[in-house]
Amino acid sequence: MKENAFEALTVETLPGRLGPVAAIAERIGADSNLWKVREVGDGNLNLVFIVEGEKGTVIVKQALPYVRLVGDSWPLPLKRSFFEYHALSRQAERAPGTVPAIHHFDEAQALIVMEFLSPHIILRRALIEGRRLPKIARDLGLFMAHTLFRGSDLSMKASERKADLALFADNVELCDITESLVFTDPYFEAPMNRHTPGLEALVKELRADRDLKVEAQRMKHQFATRAETLVHGDLHSGSVMVTDTETRVIDPEFAFYGPMAFDVGMLLANYWMSFFSQRGHESAGSREEMRAYLLGVIDETWNTFRNEFARLWHTERKGMLYDAALYEARNDGLASEQALNHVIHDIWTDMLGFAGVEMHRRILGLAHNADFEDIADEAQRASCEAAALKFGRHIIVNRNKIQSLAELDMLAQALDQGKLS
Repeated sequence: MKENAFEALTVETLPGRLGPVAAIAERIGADSNLWKVREVGDGNLNLVFIVEGEKGTVIVKQALPYVRLVGDSWPLPLKRSFFEYHALSRQAERAPGTVPAIHHFDEAQALIVMEFLSPHIILRRALIEGRRLPKIARDLGLFMAHTLFRGSDLSMKASERKADLALFADNVELCDITESLVFTDPYFEAPMNRHTPGLEALVKELRADRDLKVEAQRMKHQFATRAETLVHGDLHSGSVMVTDTETRVIDPEFAFYGPMAFDVGMLLANYWMSFFSQRGHESAGSREEMRAYLLGVIDETWNTFRNEFARLWHTERKGMLYDAALYEARNDGLASEQALNHVIHDIWTDMLGFAGVEMHRRILGLAHNADFEDIADEAQRASCEAAALKFGRHIIVNRNKIQSLAELDMLAQALDQGKLS
């Protein structure tokens, strides 16, 4: 594609405009007249096309100069594709095989051509359907440990990390979206908020909850000021594609340098929301086994992350933080373990706060989860969401007192079964 003014692709114009790109033609066939193009984007921000040729298939993703969910009344810079490209490149280095391969990037046209993942489906859809995927917990626990540790001052050269921090610091507008839509808007009557009818009393109670609002803003403070590592920035169940044997992470356009706990909290929040939504998806039978599976996934994800993070601490801690010269080199392994325990504890505590905020914003804010939205019975949906809101409130406000996932399992089950009000 020629370097010229941005122009949004369409199904009709894509073959003519991308046909001359050698990296694409080599993979799917040089005759663009034979390409089959489908627009499949169902996200909030971008155009996404599946392009099939005689030799193969690719995905073409193009940013739009506005928020697609809202329209051109909410402008958004095209540079977010630049950050997605660079985030995917770094994730591919730090956690090989976990993200789609990139075939072509056009900064001027804000588009990325990448590997077509098939027969993968979106993780959220699989969980709504009640599928129990055997590898997601381990795969995503490892992904987070590898990307978060290796993108931090625990591992990187200080000069390289500072240069990278400066690069991603320009992803201002997408950070602004998170800071507003996730951490602030759910807690007052923001114009674009919405919630399921029947939740009015609980919503009013939450928005008047002084402790909750203070703690939610403390989490926002952490998000805005704790530039620990390169985070995915939007790691929910809609940003993961799966089969029974493979897990891939997509859509890191919100990437920036932030708290290690943010990705972990966002992902686990989506598992907890899936747990609380299951009663709304029982038309074909009980989802009791699915609920037990999801609690097991949460447990295994956290334990995998924690254990792999600890392994990397002992084998790849070559950055400026917690210099081995102070610990292992002085035969003081106990001090190293003590430092590691402090780091893991901080991630655990912050993870709970971020998870609770994510649960609230997905029920009270602008962008809701299909886990709940696909529940046709409005009263049932409100009941599921109410349990999730109460759970989210508890883990935000009490995060410094919570010691284990076992106690959270008990709380989640009690709320889900209506044993706690």
